[in-house]
Amino acid sequence: MSGDLEAGSVRVRLDLSYDGKDFSGWARQATRRTVQGEIEDALRTVTRSSRTYDLTVAGRTDAGVHARGQVAHVDLPEDVWAEHADKLLRRLAGRLPHDIRVWRAEEAPAGFNARFAAIYRRYAYRVSDHVGGVDPLLRGHVLWHDWPLDVDAMNEASAGLLGEHDFAAYCKRREGATTIRTLQKLEWVRGDDGIVTATVRADAFCHNMVRSLVGALLFVGDGHRPPEWPAKVLAAGVRDSAVHVVRPHGLTLEEVGYPADELLAARSREARNKRTLPGAPPDSCC
Repeated sequence: MSGDLEAGSVRVRLDLSYDGKDFSGWARQATRRTVQGEIEDALRTVTRSSRTYDLTVAGRTDAGVHARGQVAHVDLPEDVWAEHADKLLRRLAGRLPHDIRVWRAEEAPAGFNARFAAIYRRYAYRVSDHVGGVDPLLRGHVLWHDWPLDVDAMNEASAGLLGEHDFAAYCKRREGATTIRTLQKLEWVRGDDGIVTATVRADAFCHNMVRSLVGALLFVGDGHRPPEWPAKVLAAGVRDSAVHVVRPHGLTLEEVGYPADELLAARSREARNKRTLPGAPPDSCC
């Protein structure tokens, strides 16, 4: 099975955060600065290795998206881990750029896979509708929407999107990838500072899904669309040109959830299964 730990290796869980502003997303690219590329290069340097150790991440983030609670794993040779385990965090802190931090590096329990063992990913999207704009100290993490937002209407609309659905209407399609997801929570709260925060939690997300959902719900919040509109778009199952993909800087991956250690292997196997909705043809991907 893909992702199995090879003999003589140790799987290491990394908990990390980053400011996505200056990154071209998570995934390594030959000519662009990425989070994966920076961490893999730093690992190779601090372990004095001649090879690059590939990272597996819980959820790939797009260019400009931030993370506070990202999780990845890396498989290291047993001798490399034994030599560097006690010093790895401090050495990474000295080698990584200041817009990435690794907060924990520990041997993972049996069956752990950062991607497939996860049972949910939780994102937050932050918006300000203050007539004067966004606090300059928060501008890199909060979107300005220059129409007043009705949070109650947004929550009414959000309720119609919960559950397992084909989110094709809210995803950028990728060849061979399923768009079936289970949206576990979608809730809007206005804080004492006036910032409106969406908490979005699902078992997984397809490309552009959170930012598309936010874009649709902002149209409800500012009165341009009725609360039932986002669910109608979902049911139609096709991209709607009226759904705006909001800018990435308001989005932060806050948390990745995993089951109890004894359930990790079973969850990894389950997550690799093909997903279909009742009555739908089999999907071509996991």
